Amino acid sequence: MNARLNMFESQISGKVWKHVIAAGKALEGSSVPAATLELVKIRASQINGCGFCLDMHTKDATAAGESSVRLHLVAAWREAKVFTEPERAALALAEQGTRLADGGGVSDEVWENAAKHYDEEQLAALVAAIAVINAFNRGNAMIQQPAGDYQPGQFG
Repeated sequence: MNARLNMFESQISGKVWKHVIAAGKALEGSSVPAATLELVKIRASQINGCGFCLDMHTKDATAAGESSVRLHLVAAWREAKVFTEPERAALALAEQGTRLADGGGVSDEVWENAAKHYDEEQLAALVAAIAVINAFNRGNAMIQQPAGDYQPGQFG
C-alpha cells in the first residue's frame, strides 16, 4: 500500500505542509501538558479515521512514557477512570472541535468546562492543536498515507 501523493514533493503543497508542521511544533512551548496534547491528537485522529496519525501519536506518546492502558482507553475516555478532569475537558473539546458537522461546533458547556481547567493561553494552544491535527487527518484521508512504519520522533 502506498500513499496516493507525496504531499512534500509538490512545490505548493510542500510549502503549505511545512507551515502546518511548523504550527504543530509551535505548540511544544505551550504549558498544556505534552501528554494532554497527545491524547487530543489521538482522539481527533480516531474520530477522523487517520491511521497514519494514530500510528505516529500513539508511538510518540508511548516513547514519552504514556501507559498502554490510557492509550487503549482514549476512544472510551468517558467510561475510563484513568484520565484527569483537565484531560477529560480537553478530550471533550477535541471531540466537539473535530465533529463540527455533528452538532454545529463546540457547546458553551464544553468550552466552559475546559476554561475551568485551562487559562486563555492554554485554551488557545488546545484550539490550535485540534485545528492542526484535523488538518493533518483530512490531508491523510485524501492521500491515504499508510500506517505502521512510523518510528517515534521520526519527524522531529
